[in-house]
Amino acid sequence: MISFTLNGKREAYSGNPEENLLKYLRIDKHITSIKDGCSNQAVCGACTVEINGKAKLACVIKMKNLEGAEIFTPEGFPEYVKDTIAKAFVNQGAVQCGFCSPGFISRTKVLLQDNPNPTIEEIQKAIKPHICRCTGYKKIEEAIQYAGVAIRENKNLEITKTSGKVGVSHPKYDAYKTAIGERKFVDDIFFNGMLYGVLKFSDHPKAKVVKIDISVAEKLEGVHQIFTAKDIPGEKKVGLILQDWNVMIDEGETTHYIGDVIAGVVAESDEIARKAIGLIKVEYKILEPVTNVFKAIEGERVHPEKPNHFDTCQFTIGDAEKTFSESKYTSKGRFETQRMEHAFLEKESAVARPDSKNGIELFSQSQGVYEDRRQVAMILGLPEENVRVTLIPNGGGFGGKEDLSIQGHTALFAYLLQKPVKITLTREESIRLHPKKHPVYMDMELGANEDGKLTALKLRAVGDTGAYASVGMKVMERVAGHAAAGYYIPEIDIEAKTVYTNNVPCGALRGFGANQVSFAIEQCIDDICQQAGFDRWQFRYDNALIDGLKTSTGQTVQGVGIRACLDEIKEDFQKAKFAGLACAIKNSGVGNGMVDESKVIIDVISENHVRLQHGWTEMGQGVHNMALQTLCEETSVSPEIIEVVVDTEAQIKTGMTTSSRATALVGLAVINAAKALKEDLKSKPLKELTGKSYKGQYSCNWTTKPGSNDKEQITHYSYGYAAQVCILNDDGKIKKMIAAHDGGKIMNPMLFEGQVEGGVHMGLGYALTESLPMKNGFLISDKMKDLKILRAHETPEIDVRMIEVKDPVGPYGAKGIGEIGMVPTAAAVACAFTKFDGKKRYKLPLLRN
Repeated sequence: MISFTLNGKREAYSGNPEENLLKYLRIDKHITSIKDGCSNQAVCGACTVEINGKAKLACVIKMKNLEGAEIFTPEGFPEYVKDTIAKAFVNQGAVQCGFCSPGFISRTKVLLQDNPNPTIEEIQKAIKPHICRCTGYKKIEEAIQYAGVAIRENKNLEITKTSGKVGVSHPKYDAYKTAIGERKFVDDIFFNGMLYGVLKFSDHPKAKVVKIDISVAEKLEGVHQIFTAKDIPGEKKVGLILQDWNVMIDEGETTHYIGDVIAGVVAESDEIARKAIGLIKVEYKILEPVTNVFKAIEGERVHPEKPNHFDTCQFTIGDAEKTFSESKYTSKGRFETQRMEHAFLEKESAVARPDSKNGIELFSQSQGVYEDRRQVAMILGLPEENVRVTLIPNGGGFGGKEDLSIQGHTALFAYLLQKPVKITLTREESIRLHPKKHPVYMDMELGANEDGKLTALKLRAVGDTGAYASVGMKVMERVAGHAAAGYYIPEIDIEAKTVYTNNVPCGALRGFGANQVSFAIEQCIDDICQQAGFDRWQFRYDNALIDGLKTSTGQTVQGVGIRACLDEIKEDFQKAKFAGLACAIKNSGVGNGMVDESKVIIDVISENHVRLQHGWTEMGQGVHNMALQTLCEETSVSPEIIEVVVDTEAQIKTGMTTSSRATALVGLAVINAAKALKEDLKSKPLKELTGKSYKGQYSCNWTTKPGSNDKEQITHYSYGYAAQVCILNDDGKIKKMIAAHDGGKIMNPMLFEGQVEGGVHMGLGYALTESLPMKNGFLISDKMKDLKILRAHETPEIDVRMIEVKDPVGPYGAKGIGEIGMVPTAAAVACAFTKFDGKKRYKLPLLRN
């Protein structure tokens, strides 16, 4: 028996002494404020608790070492201290997805009791064990200092109250409950009688499955059932765009990558299910995987029914080759960018249970609950109305939660068993399974004349989309469409290929193709400036897009803020000894001939409760705030009484939360829905409108596909713009990043700044250290520490400059901001390094090559 106190109560533990404290707290005690982000790797800090007055990681503390210990989780902290720290985090914008916040609050509590007045450097040292993938750490550091001041002065903090209207820094929706760990994430959900599922993944990137032997595994005590592809009642393949992704690989079929699912075990506990997975024997005929993207183009097919090179985006404007021959200056090179992992702190998790309509209810962290519903219905062979998907706002997505990962398996197992089932991946499984950022190989040539004007651009790009299409062809479409970055180039010759391999699939990750091509073109621009003696800032200013000019796809743009961004950073760039500069353009909306739409419902429940329903995923970026603040702006309803809900029961079908489009689309839909409510409020108080519903929608159906024969090219309804500067010290280390971003209309300055800081931080990792290398179809490492995510003490100062050049489409002139924060960062860093040592860069990440 091991005795200790937990949150002031005496506990006696008689279980496995080798078990860790995190499992005991979450599974045995259902204390879910502390999170599991790294699966016992001691890497993320999300499980931080206080033990005997010190901050410790619960995932590596063995129960046998806790005899006599005094343990506190946030639930047991003194109310004033917890409340003050949490409110400081909320007021400073330090809570985005919030998955990491309780761990940071635990660390802060211990830090401030030992050091009530820490410096930023001391704070950075203290939070070294922690990762935050959303904020870039800056607002967390500020919040810790802010909390320290309040506690020293014995102040009672209150959460900032605002009108909730557009343009004010209204606190993030539900941030306080999230910060203290009260708001549940998917893996925090427990139902009576709930079972646990675990998946058996392929042992080989390419192998024929000869036999799946479950005879021993199914006899293990506690196992309820083992499922294979034969148990799927409906479609056996799904996909966001192409229906090419096997839900499970059956006997006689061939695996496509190491994340393919062979079988699934459902048992009384996750531990039993994992033990049973180890008892499943699979006989394979191992085949040679196709892993080199260039050899794959004409090589053996990954999918027998279609060629590996399955999509090409190609378009030309003018005669680039002829223009190159007439251009005074040219720069060319082959540029290569790496595969990158999202590393959202919340691993994939799903919970499903049967419902009363002979259907299924799914609790999902997905970036598109209506897409989940569609694909789950396909798998189960049910009409969509028999599948209900409730969004549980997730712990970070960044594009990595667009594809159906485990939601289908979870729903399938729960439906067939008619019992609640939860599946939660380990961090290693997460890295193995979901799509990554594309490795892209780019042969680029850029021309300019003696007057310093760009003349022509040629690009031949190849993207390794891995085993399944995901949204790979759309990513490569963005590589093509953003090839000219934020510059006007009159002659264009562009081709971008999407290619299957047996590597891990690649799909959406913040920037969606624009990051890759930005790195290439900015290196070419600096090379031309070096050849000709052009001023690097002036060259970019002279060639920047302005209203009335055309993008590389031929779209005429309006509301362009690149020059305003360049003006903002001019002095800082020009006075720096070693600095790099990059401009960016990033689309809002899927566009490219596809429809972007949004629907909302405003329900007046009572005079003190208004429910706002939409279909977009809240994942830290603040889409709930955008919807809420638009409603407040239109109606002057108090933000305190507005509840925001995303649930497919509302039947307001919405696409994937991607392409920086949610702010514009939900904002415009809310404006339309609020028109009638606003009119009613002129003559009646809210109380007399109880029971009324107001519906609104917005649809953009006028975009065109690049290279089409449409009279007018409108590739996207809107774009965001930016210019970033990377400043080095005399040792060539990054001292400061300056990010000037045109948000059109800044809907919420605090959230805007936080989004840009987080984007720059992720962009710095992309530029310097982060990579997910593979060899022969296998990951070289599936450990989180080997992703080389930058910690707080490794993150330089980030200075965000907010620019407002109104967009002609977005609500109040607003533009998307979620992705563009990352787009020019790596390019600016590479240009700074080139300025420092004179060496042109061709490959990312810079510090791993």
